[in-house]
Amino acid sequence: MDLFDDIPVPGLGMQTDFVSAMEEQDLIARIDGLDMAPFRFQQWSGKRLSQSFGWHYDFQTGKVSPAEPMPAWLQPLRERVACFAALDPAELQQALLLKYGPGAGISWHRDRPQFEHVFGVSLGTAVNMRFRRRVQQRWQRVSVPLAGRSLYRLSGEVRHDWEHSIVELAEGVRYSITFRTLSAMGHGAASRQ
Repeated sequence: MDLFDDIPVPGLGMQTDFVSAMEEQDLIARIDGLDMAPFRFQQWSGKRLSQSFGWHYDFQTGKVSPAEPMPAWLQPLRERVACFAALDPAELQQALLLKYGPGAGISWHRDRPQFEHVFGVSLGTAVNMRFRRRVQQRWQRVSVPLAGRSLYRLSGEVRHDWEHSIVELAEGVRYSITFRTLSAMGHGAASRQ
């Protein structure tokens, strides 16, 4: 039984109201209390702020490396996401926390191959998550609303064959807590640490 809402892109799952309004405010306050750094991609700094736990992907070297352990306050959410996805919480080995203010978004990309399953909890301002894939000479595109307090899952086709992005925010603040499992490539890199 799939507990996610039905979405028209294979492998994309959504669940609205995954966390309560009170939980959302607590998570936002916890994220705001972190010493987050601007997101770095090679020589560029993004407008969004980030903090990794468990594992960190370095866009300079193209490698994963150990990061600070997940804090205790993040463990209950990790366990709920894992339970919801029928995974062992220990499989969700990486957490990436992002804060998007006005003017911040994320360009077209696929998550790095060191990671496999991707679960994101969206908090704060609602946004549209855009998906695209090339079909012959054209792009097939789908836009899906991400409400605050919702959970999304990227696996299978949408994870490997589609790119995704989020348009720059015009106003408000959005927070994202993304949990990822390691892929075979990621496990190999982790074992060499």
